[in-house]
Amino acid sequence: MDFRFSEDQQAIGEAVQRICAKYDDAYWLAHDRDGGFPEDFVRDIAGGGWLGVAMPEAFGGSGLGVTEAAIVAQTIAQSGACLSGASAIHINLFGPMPLVVFGTDEQKERNLPPLIRGEDRCCFGVTEPDAGLNTTAISTRAERDGDNYVVHGRKMWTSTAQTANKILLLARTTPKEKCAKATEGLSLFYTNLDRGGATEVREIEKMGRKAVDSNAVFFDGLKVPKEDLIGEEGKGFHYLLHGLNPERVLIGAEAVGVGRVALKKATDYARDREVFGRPIGKNQAIQHPLAQCWAELEAANLMVFKAAALYDAGENCGAEANAGKYLAAEAGFRACETAIMTHGGMGYAKEFHVERYMREVMIARIAPVSRELVLSYIAERVLDLPKSY
Repeated sequence: MDFRFSEDQQAIGEAVQRICAKYDDAYWLAHDRDGGFPEDFVRDIAGGGWLGVAMPEAFGGSGLGVTEAAIVAQTIAQSGACLSGASAIHINLFGPMPLVVFGTDEQKERNLPPLIRGEDRCCFGVTEPDAGLNTTAISTRAERDGDNYVVHGRKMWTSTAQTANKILLLARTTPKEKCAKATEGLSLFYTNLDRGGATEVREIEKMGRKAVDSNAVFFDGLKVPKEDLIGEEGKGFHYLLHGLNPERVLIGAEAVGVGRVALKKATDYARDREVFGRPIGKNQAIQHPLAQCWAELEAANLMVFKAAALYDAGENCGAEANAGKYLAAEAGFRACETAIMTHGGMGYAKEFHVERYMREVMIARIAPVSRELVLSYIAERVLDLPKSY
């Protein structure tokens, strides 16, 4: 097994880093304070062709894999853009996977090129306030009416919905009580986010990542043409799974990236900051936590990219993708916490940025699946223990 990236993969990271270099800590701090989607940053990423890195060449993409998409996402996060920068583009990297795998040629031709060029912006309509992580319990419904489906319901934590014109939407087309299994009767759509049917898009004020809006979206009669149904009606949950493992890989890669930039800030500060006539980095009480963070980040990164390699090879990667996301989120959080403690009181100051890193890396511990559900998944699927929920 080769643990090194190929020359082409290294070149991807270097090219993305050159774009990121234009957007320094001051840029992201300003967005953290004032909000506002980072349009110029996304425009540059799209201009470099990186939104389509894992999309088919026939539709304007690069035809590469989740490994290369994870390199793009990690490079952005590690630049200091953290989740604000990565979240601004990562729906483009993993979200269309069900469309790529199960969509018709007409759907791909109609939808993928403008998404890859950055002309369309997509949001992800799956989570609901009552269902939480129990996706099979969603209540948003899509009822057939002639050549359209009509959608009623509510979605939660829908990122970029303030400016998105497209939505990947999961809705129930058959009542749960009429289905043999809870995973049946759910359908997946890629359609216009029409503000006439999406009657309210309400932004959620949150702890961090102010640059990328999160929203509650209310649907009251959203019309969805039947041509926007992906695959067969009622099989949307199974199609959705093709986007979930790549999402875990990307979130894991981003968490490692945030941890790495936090670790660099901390080690730079430890070398320069002198107390009692000596740099604080000369003290083992400073050195050892930083060294432990490096080891944990590198180990987590191996699991993340093992999952990516398995996915790209067409192999089952559920355990590895979940474990990679879990390990990376925990390692990234500890690196950010350690960076703040290394800075002492100045770690609490916004001008040193590490407090911003910590607020943003929290996302990876919560989403898209909790630590507890990851551990339950591994216990059941890997260790063959009885289902606990």
